[in-house]
Amino acid sequence: MTLSPNSNPRPLKPRASTLNQKTTRLRIIFNFFKRGAFGRGFGRGGRGDRGGPRDRHRARRREEEEKWVLVKKLGRLVREGKIKSLKQIYLHSLPIKETRFKAFVVVGDTDGHVGLGVKCSKEVATAIRGAIILTKLSVIPVRRGYWGNKIGRPHIVPCKVTGKCGSATVRMVPAPRGAGIVAARVPKKVLQFAGIDDVFTSSRGSTKTLGNFVKATFECLLKTYGFLTPDFWRETRFVKSPYQEYTDLLTAKPISKAVITEVDQVEP
Repeated sequence: MTLSPNSNPRPLKPRASTLNQKTTRLRIIFNFFKRGAFGRGFGRGGRGDRGGPRDRHRARRREEEEKWVLVKKLGRLVREGKIKSLKQIYLHSLPIKETRFKAFVVVGDTDGHVGLGVKCSKEVATAIRGAIILTKLSVIPVRRGYWGNKIGRPHIVPCKVTGKCGSATVRMVPAPRGAGIVAARVPKKVLQFAGIDDVFTSSRGSTKTLGNFVKATFECLLKTYGFLTPDFWRETRFVKSPYQEYTDLLTAKPISKAVITEVDQVEP
């Protein structure tokens, strides 16, 4: 049987390999939109089934991190359902974990004055407000000096100073003009507010503790006026001692005077 060119042949059945490819492609598209298309960004989790076990591993790890680790007896009682309300805890004055916030505030005019305030409170706004008040009450003058000739405005610390708080130790060394503030992020902010333009710093100890780190930096600036350098020496006018001033009076021989008083007793 021969077919003419104009006749329509019967459609052929698709091969099994073609069906498998189409099914796989549909499954990839379905998983793609099921994850939220590009919700996680290009190149992550948007290429078919790749990344599925990884996501499950991340979710399992997140659940392990969020697992409640019991430390005290109160947590064990709450988990077992023995304590069901805060009223039971307050009735017996059982200690509860209370979160507090500590704020460190630095204020300065970048011209030789800087202040540091620390406040701890249950609320963030209260801690910041209290730290600002304490900062304004603790403003100190910062002594500055020159490197070489006295040209322009003072730009460095006058001498080497060291401050310590806890295990954190900060040391400041004068630097030539143009060197800038060679310091970490925390002391650099304090030095900028104090008006120091050029300084070398080194630190030791647990500088990760921000509170001790900033307090040690503040102590360095406080010590700049602690050294009595010759330019602060006042002219001393020596005054004679009283023994030297009244020598003539003291060398004269004392004259003893005896005064006899007679008292007449009159009988009544």
